Amino acid sequence: MDLIRIILSVLIPPLGVFLQVGIGAQFWLNILLTLLGYIPGLIHAIWIIAKR
Repeated sequence: MDLIRIILSVLIPPLGVFLQVGIGAQFWLNILLTLLGYIPGLIHAIWIIAKR
């Protein structure tokens, strides 16, 4: 299941975070990072998925 989340995170980083933790502080932080730049949002999403 983590592989699917990582693939979705590559396409849309907030989606991978949402599937991992739901709507919360990490989700909103990821949206902000993705809006500031795709790469920071991607790194954060993969970090969140790998951490849990």
